[in-house]
Amino acid sequence: MNSIANDVARARIRDLHADALAGSRARRLIAAQRWQRRAERAARRAQMARSAIW
Repeated sequence: MNSIANDVARARIRDLHADALAGSRARRLIAAQRWQRRAERAARRAQMARSAIW
């Protein structure tokens, strides 16, 4: 392989790696949002249960 082909291959690998990192960050963000909504629902249920007792 010549120098240009090596440069192209390195650039492609770098792009693939960057895309993989972005996808990983997006999945973590979606998961965090899901856990936050779940916690908010649990807090609302707990508040409703407390107010039902009183």
